Amino acid sequence: MIEGPYFVITVVGVLGTGLVAGVFCGFSTFVMKGLAALPPAQGVAAMQAINVTALMPAFMFVFIGSAVMCAVLAVVTFVLWPDEGTVEMLLGSALYLFGCFGVTIAANVPRNNKLATMEAGTPETVAYWPTYVSEWSMWNHVRTIASAAASISYVLALT
Repeated sequence: MIEGPYFVITVVGVLGTGLVAGVFCGFSTFVMKGLAALPPAQGVAAMQAINVTALMPAFMFVFIGSAVMCAVLAVVTFVLWPDEGTVEMLLGSALYLFGCFGVTIAANVPRNNKLATMEAGTPETVAYWPTYVSEWSMWNHVRTIASAAASISYVLALT
């Protein structure tokens, strides 16, 4: 069984990845649908404001802190190579680091950056908005599932 400091950082990994999964799940299940229901100029302006707010310390601490914790867990697992939970620990780390953090950097952030350069009411932006919502939401579903699966994998490593 995992114990001591390794247990503590695993629990922190469970909490961090679970919190991120919850935030992303909220976006996948109702936030993006609500924004898509608005007139495009309003939806774009709201998403632009959300993207600025998301960069504040509260969310970034959990999001980036979870990535750091997952990396630490992967390294510690490789070093200790415990008799039990090794596969679950490494799988949880990979799911979050690649499926959540990596997808955010490779898929969601570039779309957010493009949207940030656009003016909310222009014809170009209005035409782009449905594509943005569709693509951004699809990648958000991926990172929601990946971060939730990472949390579950860490829980399984503890059992």
